[in-house]
Amino acid sequence: MKRALKGIYKKLYSHFGPQAWWPGDSPFEVMVGAILTQNTSWANVEKAIKNLKNNKLLTPDKLYRLHPKKLALLIRPAGYYNIKAKRLKNFLEFFINHYRGSVKKISQKTSKALRQQLLCVNGIGPETADSILLYALNKPVFVVDAYTKRIFLRHKLIKDSGSYAQVQDLFMRNLKPSAKLFNEYHALLVKLGKDFCLKNKPKCNICPLK
Repeated sequence: MKRALKGIYKKLYSHFGPQAWWPGDSPFEVMVGAILTQNTSWANVEKAIKNLKNNKLLTPDKLYRLHPKKLALLIRPAGYYNIKAKRLKNFLEFFINHYRGSVKKISQKTSKALRQQLLCVNGIGPETADSILLYALNKPVFVVDAYTKRIFLRHKLIKDSGSYAQVQDLFMRNLKPSAKLFNEYHALLVKLGKDFCLKNKPKCNICPLK
């Protein structure tokens, strides 16, 4: 399995090159983006974040004090805006109450302990929690998403019944615990999923993993 995972990474990196993911000007912006990107495209998230930036609201304290209805309107491009406004408020309450809205303070928490805390925040599931850990806080935690499962199912490296934790464990056990590696690997899988390993009509004949 180690050889298979390393081989896939090398092929994808050779084909696509570095992805420089996650786009964001600050760790806090990445945290917000991780929540807003649930069930929508990144292009829509960028529009929502731009609204927050244009209104000079992209700080923990300002967003926390912002009325939920105003927040919902500003993040409307990201879809499900009322639900996401509540989820974002839940996260902000946790972030400020536990860490005073400080990236430095939250970064000092161990990955395991912080993940458990994040999963207790209403509206934050494993993928969102791990995205915050990896992309915002540079913790060596592998993010699993629909693209990851689709690609590895089609290559018969996982079973359809595999849970999030089981798929994640596949990477965590067989790759060195490196945030840089996990970041790049996941980003490359997303790129492959978007460009080649499509849900319908996958481009298997020209896939880099062919």
